[in-house]
Amino acid sequence: MKKLILAVGGAILVAGTAQAVNKQNTGCGLGYVAMKDQEGLVFEVLAVTTNGTSFNQTFGITFGTLECEKPAKVAVDDRVHLFVSKNMDELAQDIARGEGMYLETLALLMGVPENERTAFYSKLSRNFDRIFPSDKVTSAEVLEAISTL
Repeated sequence: MKKLILAVGGAILVAGTAQAVNKQNTGCGLGYVAMKDQEGLVFEVLAVTTNGTSFNQTFGITFGTLECEKPAKVAVDDRVHLFVSKNMDELAQDIARGEGMYLETLALLMGVPENERTAFYSKLSRNFDRIFPSDKVTSAEVLEAISTL
């Protein structure tokens, strides 16, 4: 019986080392990039551990690096909600003009790449009436409209 258990255990270990690190198991990130050409369970565990302890997947997903895909729709975090809610009037003025400090800060907080910001400002300015349809609009509605655009 012991020989059978050892044989099965050995077969599982050999099968676990038969292919390179699987991205579906480890996810994107520095760990996957560093270990992707290695074979075996040990390297998958190292890849996952590296990704999990260094928080690099968040960076990779946010900026589309480390073999991560950047989401098509920007996720809005608490900092963006707070900024918009505290600066609605100033932000509305900047969006209407297509430029300004509040609009630049919004782009930065939303993670808009620097080379895309001019187009971002222009698009928001052209769609001002959709973003601020009335003087009763809430910051959540403003952010939803911006994210939709």
